[in-house]
Amino acid sequence: MPLSDDRLRQIDTPSVLVDLDIAKANIARFQAYADAHGLKVRPHIKTHKLPMMAELQLAAGAVGITCQKISEAKAMVEGSAAIRDVLITYNIVGERKLQRLKTLAQKVALSVVADSTAVIDGLSSTFRTADKPLSVLVECNTGANRCGVASPSEAEALAVHIDKAPGLIFGGFMTYPPAGGEAAVQAFMTEAKARVEARGIVVPVITSGGTPTMMHAGDAPVTTEYRPGTYIYNDRSLVARGACGWEDCALTVLATVVSVPAENRAIVDAGSKTLTSDLLGLSGYGHVLGRDDIAIDQLSEEHGRLVSTGPINLKVGDRVRIVPNHACVVTNMVDEVMVIDGDDITAVPVAARGRLT
Repeated sequence: MPLSDDRLRQIDTPSVLVDLDIAKANIARFQAYADAHGLKVRPHIKTHKLPMMAELQLAAGAVGITCQKISEAKAMVEGSAAIRDVLITYNIVGERKLQRLKTLAQKVALSVVADSTAVIDGLSSTFRTADKPLSVLVECNTGANRCGVASPSEAEALAVHIDKAPGLIFGGFMTYPPAGGEAAVQAFMTEAKARVEARGIVVPVITSGGTPTMMHAGDAPVTTEYRPGTYIYNDRSLVARGACGWEDCALTVLATVVSVPAENRAIVDAGSKTLTSDLLGLSGYGHVLGRDDIAIDQLSEEHGRLVSTGPINLKVGDRVRIVPNHACVVTNMVDEVMVIDGDDITAVPVAARGRLT
């Protein structure tokens, strides 16, 4: 049952709402696909940053979680006894971070990534005295052109370097490809795997990720694991890509109309500090549910400007629900989200938000 208007009126604005039934359906949908294609699921928690959501993902069949920062991982592990396996998909550099990583590794099964000997050597210098070795995956660039080695031969060289490094074990290969990059992943990882296995080194995991084309993850059968993130909530960018519909968007921003200065223009109390300035190639800053005629064309910190192709038909005090362009950043902007379960509303602190390290 959708949340009633009376219950919505009890929520102050701007607020970030999460529909639990939709989130559960999104989790189940991809887990079923992954199970059918022999893929393990390791969801990225950067989208929700909530231990309770990670627990739902683990209960559905996920083998662990993915984090982008040590502080995220620490908050998630401390927030749930169910989280016992963590992959941090980021090059960890700097003595203070390495010591925190070492402390975290004492609490859970931990893996990290590296794309250079400098990162590997830093990890080795810290973990050579640890009680157990740290699993390190080689990050590979399969087309996104962010981090990652550029060729299977470079991946092979780093795998050998990890295998020989004190305190470390080779954990496999990791990539974050562009949407639709399954063929490139298949070609790169097949060659890299063959090269490393020819040296007598086992490749335990080949992990890929990305929500936009996750339902084609099986087109790269060399991968053993997949790391979707935004899929749990979805957002306007994914609707635009055809990956989901508005009915699949679990996260919305509830806003109040605070001014109607013209027939075709209204102002809401959700600006860049809530909806964020992310465009992701889109025009405007979100979608007002049920109002395809409205565009959110301008933001300041506390104001969102709504413009319509005709009369906007809103009055001061009206509430609107907005699907943001990028759900992950919106989550990080707030201290708590309002989790909607039927007609129940629970304020849940965003445990893994905002920390710098």
